[in-house]
Amino acid sequence: MFIVGHRGAGLGLPENTCKAIRTGMKCADFVEVDVRMSRDRVPVVMHDPTLDRTTNVAGRVSDLTAEELAALDAGDGEHVPSLLEICQEVRGQCGLFVEIKEPGSEMEVCRILEREAPSPLMVVSFHRASLEMASEILSGTHTGLIYSQPLPGVSTTAALKNINAILPRKDLLDQDLVADAQRRGILVIPWTLNSEVQWEGARELGVDGFVTDDPCSARRWRDKTI
Repeated sequence: MFIVGHRGAGLGLPENTCKAIRTGMKCADFVEVDVRMSRDRVPVVMHDPTLDRTTNVAGRVSDLTAEELAALDAGDGEHVPSLLEICQEVRGQCGLFVEIKEPGSEMEVCRILEREAPSPLMVVSFHRASLEMASEILSGTHTGLIYSQPLPGVSTTAALKNINAILPRKDLLDQDLVADAQRRGILVIPWTLNSEVQWEGARELGVDGFVTDDPCSARRWRDKTI
């Protein structure tokens, strides 16, 4: 059961920064980042469409250039990194999940990944069309559908669309979902699991991996329970 570090290691560290990524890489099998577009159409790593929650300024990510974003304080003196920076940081250390947040950004995101992505790589999104585009541009790249509301027949849809994984919110996880997906060759990777009780429950259901804000605690739990 593999561990995905959510936004690097988002618990207690400035999420989606190089510092969080470096910490996540020490413990997780994959680190996950969220990607949005700057004003000058550079893929940058940021979860929210606005800067208010995670930086020292207010406003929209899309109103600033990548250079202007890189000059902001994203916590602990960290800056807002580009996707290119993250790829270079991760390469050779662990795998990477890249979440496409904005439909319409697929070409720019995939252009970076085509040249610079570490391996293994999974492109994930709430937007199925974004996954279809990523599969077309990056032939052979694994994709995963994220969802936070019940999706009847999600495993069937994933199989038909050649989506390799489903990422249900943790409260949508159950034994029937896991069994149905895995019978069709679809990985099941719930999010966001941050306690031993949740990790143990996921293992009992037989999931393939899980997303967590605390990958180092998750790694210690996994190591002692193998």
